[in-house]
Amino acid sequence: MKVLVLNCGSSSLKYQLIEMQGETVLAKGLVEKIGEGISILKYELQTGKELAIEEKIADHSQAIEMVLEILQDKSHGVIKNMDEINVVGHRVVHGGEKFSGSVLINNEVCKALEENIKLAPLHNPANLIGIKVSQRLMPDTPDVGVFDTAFHQSMSEESFLYAVPYAWYQENGVRRYGFHGTSHKYVSEKAAELINRDYNQLRIISCHLGNGASIAAINQGQVIDTSMGFTPLEGVAMGTRSGDLDPGIIPYIMKERNLTIEDIDSILNKESGVLGISSISNDFRDLSEAAKSGNKRAELALEIFCRRVKKYIGSYAALMGGIDVIIFTAGIGENAINVREKILSNMDYFGIELSSEKNNLRGQEAEISAANSRVKVYVIPTNEELVIAREAKKIIKNKIRKVIEDVLNS
Repeated sequence: MKVLVLNCGSSSLKYQLIEMQGETVLAKGLVEKIGEGISILKYELQTGKELAIEEKIADHSQAIEMVLEILQDKSHGVIKNMDEINVVGHRVVHGGEKFSGSVLINNEVCKALEENIKLAPLHNPANLIGIKVSQRLMPDTPDVGVFDTAFHQSMSEESFLYAVPYAWYQENGVRRYGFHGTSHKYVSEKAAELINRDYNQLRIISCHLGNGASIAAINQGQVIDTSMGFTPLEGVAMGTRSGDLDPGIIPYIMKERNLTIEDIDSILNKESGVLGISSISNDFRDLSEAAKSGNKRAELALEIFCRRVKKYIGSYAALMGGIDVIIFTAGIGENAINVREKILSNMDYFGIELSSEKNNLRGQEAEISAANSRVKVYVIPTNEELVIAREAKKIIKNKIRKVIEDVLNS
């Protein structure tokens, strides 16, 4: 079975074609700057051969058409025709409360996703465009939606509710949803595999640390809490997002600086976080270099980020009554040696001891805890596309199984 994974952003498209027998990535790539003048289509084959095409790509429809063309190209393609694609798996950021798992996409599902646009106005519209283009270009190929929020649906009311009028939840959907679910699912299950323990018996803290960052507490296979909330703005300080904030600041600063609610929303999402503190960059590589050169605000931004992550780890350890495994993943988690070290410093009272020698790595799957550490610490590169492909395969197999059962029972 071949699964085409599509991940549509507002002006980008990530894609992978995966042969599920052996879970081999036949081709993958990225289309950047869609609708922004000259766009770039990057294409990489299983052999490591890479191509880059620069031209004007007006919209996601044209981007997906170009991806399908290059996948079938006589010189560089990996399939003869689109009939070889058995299912298309789509990343969908927000499923709300309606979707606690992956689903076969139909008109009802699309309608529900449109209703959820108000919960994720920056992400769901692009995700929906990818679905509709796929349905138009490959009308006989099933589409499966895999939701970032679904993995967190195991949270209980005391975890996902805010202390605001209950009608806000009942009538307006105000609650903690959580994000990065496909990433947290992949790395937590992979950690259980690496230590050869039953996933449903472990207390895991997963740290997805990228430009957007979230922490998840996974107790016996179930998410019991996560740092991102109603939107991806809550939680730890991030690249450009503020993270946790006293809500009283908002009306105060609006009056003081004569800002609109649109101004505030933009500033908290695009001009805050480590960028806002440092006034240098949201890139942790730039901040680390600046801090080494003596820039105090760059150093402060790194300290604040690491402190916030440390606080979440401590609070989640309290909720679960201890920790068995801590995972670092995503761009910062996988590559920022100094950040991992700062976060886990002076946490030996939790049974967490880092090995400086083992921690000296980037982008590799490895244990980085000391031999005498009671808590295992791992760096695990995330693979959200593989999770989406696995989910798509499972949905299609279940559909086929049900058809066979219906025929046998008729």
